[in-house]
Amino acid sequence: MDDTKEEKKESTSDNSGERDKPEVYKSIDNANLAAKRMEDIHKKFKEENDRFESLYARQVLGGQTDAGNQPEKKEEISEEDYVNKVMSGKFKKENGKE
Repeated sequence: MDDTKEEKKESTSDNSGERDKPEVYKSIDNANLAAKRMEDIHKKFKEENDRFESLYARQVLGGQTDAGNQPEKKEEISEEDYVNKVMSGKFKKENGKE
């Protein structure tokens, strides 16, 4: 049973050609593969960046910027009104708590 496992392992390494290459070439292949991946990522990043820049330019030219936008202000209530709301039970219903 152990002999068949060893034969299978040997046959896969013979077919892949890994035994023929010295360690130096394997590391060079790995470096080339890593460089290829980095180039692909760089291309994708550049495309996304260009797309974002054109979108931002359209927003600026179209007048859709963040300038002038103010966050909503919460309505301030006096202490007396707060006490009345809490005592009547309206405050809990407005805030989603019961």
